[in-house]
Order: sequence, then structure tokens, then C-alpha cells
Amino acid sequence: MPTTTGPDSTLDRVHAYLETSGLARRGGRAVPLTGDASDRRYFRVLTPSEPSIVLALHAKPFDFDTLPFVNVGRLFGRMPVPIPDVLGHDETLGVIALQDLGDVTLQAHVGTAPATDHAALYRQAVALITTLQQRGAELASNEFLPYGVAFDVEKLTWELEFFLKHFVAAYRGVTLRAAALAELREEFRVIVEELAAEPRVLCHRDYHSRNLMLHEGRLHMIDFQDARMGPDTYDLVSLLRDSYVDLSEAAVEDLIAYFLALKGATPGAAAFRARVAVMALQRNLKALGTFGYQTAARGNPVYIQYIPRTLRYVRDTLAREARFARIRDLLAAEFDELR
Repeated sequence: MPTTTGPDSTLDRVHAYLETSGLARRGGRAVPLTGDASDRRYFRVLTPSEPSIVLALHAKPFDFDTLPFVNVGRLFGRMPVPIPDVLGHDETLGVIALQDLGDVTLQAHVGTAPATDHAALYRQAVALITTLQQRGAELASNEFLPYGVAFDVEKLTWELEFFLKHFVAAYRGVTLRAAALAELREEFRVIVEELAAEPRVLCHRDYHSRNLMLHEGRLHMIDFQDARMGPDTYDLVSLLRDSYVDLSEAAVEDLIAYFLALKGATPGAAAFRARVAVMALQRNLKALGTFGYQTAARGNPVYIQYIPRTLRYVRDTLAREARFARIRDLLAAEFDELR
């Protein structure tokens, strides 16, 4: 049996799956795909006269039924919301075979299609968030992992500490004075407690343009294994203050209004936008932490290109909301981009 360590183990496991599944007999060949920020690897299997499939290779063997991806997929399948079908798996090899949704992410589509197409797809993406929230409430059960985890004080605080450690200190090489660091953490505490106290809904948890695939004219969600409970602004902010795509302020305002209309919550629009700002600040600081970690700790420079846009989001949020004046002063003293 191929091992799951060593330089050739990935290809060994791919070839072993092609053999055991019968794909090799039918002429199947595997082509590597670009991965994500996780330790999974992906391959497209091309077979004559059959639809292509995608193999997701995990770092080690797994118990299929207990995988978060499988558990959350079952929940999403009951809603239903569009996700890739699971076509097969091999626990020992650490392989899951998935429906191939193609190569066009929402991010890629925005880069090539007319603005009118963007508007329709983004409305579709917003509508999917409301489905997750509404059906998620109806299907709540201990059977599904997301209902047992949440964006609580501990998790939200950990994410902001991740920003301080991996973006501020490791990536940008900034050592904050002890007094400034203590003040910043106190400001973060207020934000975190506010977000953690909001009523919780089901969240995808990483709902942005790189995790929405356009397949046969419809958006499909991927990378949903970390779904959890959190504020109703979380996924919306991930989509509208997306580190990978620029949306005009007019488009953002239109999509917020559309979200509120779908929820029947238009009278509370001003209060909702204030909550969006708090969530956007926390989410974008967390994203900077991730980009710093990928670059400085993992030696993966791919995410450097998304840092300027994310810093701009942070700067604009800090400037727009008077309540964030102290955070702005503390961070702008170290980062020119936030002045």
C-alpha cells in the first residue's frame, strides 16, 4: 500500500486510486490542479468518453463518515444548496473523488465578464447566504458539526491574535510597544464581545469569490468543511469585502439592500450596516493574518498580491466609523497604508 509521506507519496496515491477505482483501466489520467491554503492536493482525472472528476488528496488516511467535509456536505444537501457531488472515496489512500465543477470561480468570472453578469451572480450568491441561514435554522441538529462550534469570544480573539502574530510581527516585522499592544487588545476585546453576543446563524465561514464555482450557469459552494455558527453578517462580509475582488461601493450597497429585502429586515438597515462594519474589520484583519502566515511561515508568496486590497478595506472601515478612531491611530502609527 502506498505511504502518505515522502516526495512521491502524492502521485503514488493518485495512481493507486486510479487502479482500485477502475479509472486506470478506462484510460484515466490525472492532471494536477492549483491547490488552496490547506494541506490538501487536487487532481483532475480525464477519462475518454466519461466526465472528468476531481480527486482531493488529504494529508493522511481518514474515516470518511467523520470528515467535516462529508458531515457538512450532508447538511447542505438537505437544504439543498449547490455543492459538488461525492463520487467515491478511499479512506486508506486519503482520497475523495468529487464532481468536477470546472475552473471558473466567481473571482475568475468577474475578471472576464461584463458588469451586468456580475450583478446577477452576486445576487445569486447573496440569496445562497439567506438559504444557509434560514434552512440552517430549520435543520439544526447535533447530528451536524457546525451546530457545535461558533464564532465565540475565544475564536474571534484567536483570529485577531493571529493577525498580530503573523501579519504585524512576522510578515511586517513590527514590534508594538507594550502600551500600544495592550490598548489595541482592549479595543479588539470590545469588538469581539459585540460580535460574539449577536444571534447566531449557520455560516459557510469562508464565503468568497474563490470558493464559489460557476458551473452550468449556477454558483456552487466549495471549501465548506469549516462551517459554524456566527453573526448573520459574517458570510455577507466575506463576499462583499472580499480580498480577491473589487466591488464598487454602489454594488456593495445594492447587495446589502438585497440581502435585507430577502430577510424582510429593511427597517433595520442602518443598524445592520453598523454591524457589517464591525464584522468587516474583524474579518479583514483575520485575512491579513492568514496572508502573513502563508507568506512568512509557509513560504507561499501567492497571497502577497491580495494584501494591498485588504489593507484598503481596513483603512476605509476605520476611516468611515468614528468608533474605530483609536484602532486607526494605533495601527496607522505603524502602517502607512492605514493613514
